[in-house]
Amino acid sequence: MNIRKGEKKDMKAVLDLIQELATFEKEPDAVVVAVADLERDGFGDSPLFHTFVAEIENEIVGIALYYYRYSTWKGKTIHLEDLIVKEKMRGSGLGFALYSKIIEQGKIDKVRRIEWAVLDWNLPAIEFYQKSGAKVLEDWRVAQMDENGINEFLSKL
Repeated sequence: MNIRKGEKKDMKAVLDLIQELATFEKEPDAVVVAVADLERDGFGDSPLFHTFVAEIENEIVGIALYYYRYSTWKGKTIHLEDLIVKEKMRGSGLGFALYSKIIEQGKIDKVRRIEWAVLDWNLPAIEFYQKSGAKVLEDWRVAQMDENGINEFLSKL
C-alpha cells in the first residue's frame, strides 16, 4: 500500500470513489461534480481542497479529501470532507492509514481541531472514530442549503 498526496491525474479515480460513496450513502444521483471541477478546484493557484490517495498495485483504492477552515474559537482547522475506501478493500487497514495521514497533516499544520461528519446510521464508522479518541458530537445538527434553497431564498429578497 502506498499513500501519497493526490495529483491532478488522479481525479478520475477520485470521482469514481466519490460516486461509490454516494451509492453507499443511498444517494447515487446526488453527485454533480465532474473531473474538470475537481481538477480546477483542487489544483489551481488557490486550491479549495487537498487529497491523499491510497494505491495498491497502481490502483487508487481509497482517498481522504480535506480542506482548511477557520474556527472563531480555535483558529485554523482541517475539515475532512470524505474518507473513502473501495468496498472490496474495507477492513484491510487502508481506512485507518488514510485517517492517520489526515491526523499527521493536522499536526504538521498545527491545527487545533480536525472535524468531519458521519451519518448516524453508519455505526461501524462511529465506533471506529470513537475508538480512535474522536468525539462524536450528538448535540450538534448539520445545516445545509442546497442550490435550489439558495435560489429560492434569494428570490424572496
